[in-house]
Amino acid sequence: MSDIKPEDYSCEILLEKTTPDKAKDSSFPTDAYNVTYTVNGEDRLDVCRAQKAANIFDLYYDKYKNVKSIQYGSGTISPNRFGLKPPPKKKGKTVRGK
Repeated sequence: MSDIKPEDYSCEILLEKTTPDKAKDSSFPTDAYNVTYTVNGEDRLDVCRAQKAANIFDLYYDKYKNVKSIQYGSGTISPNRFGLKPPPKKKGKTVRGK
């Protein structure tokens, strides 16, 4: 299991083994998916992003062999704006001699 990396499937795992309340956070990008899968009889929930749900399925099937569902997440941030820091504020010009 350890040799399977999300980057090999063009995926990024945002939250692992999380709760449904944390997965409903709207600060995630719109291309994030909620993935439910089973490991040793325990249901788990991850938030993962990728361009295609098929990439996510391939990752989780190869890693855990038991994918229950892949659903759209509740994110509202544009994918190209996700994770960017706001630009620093510019100082205003100072007027001397007045």
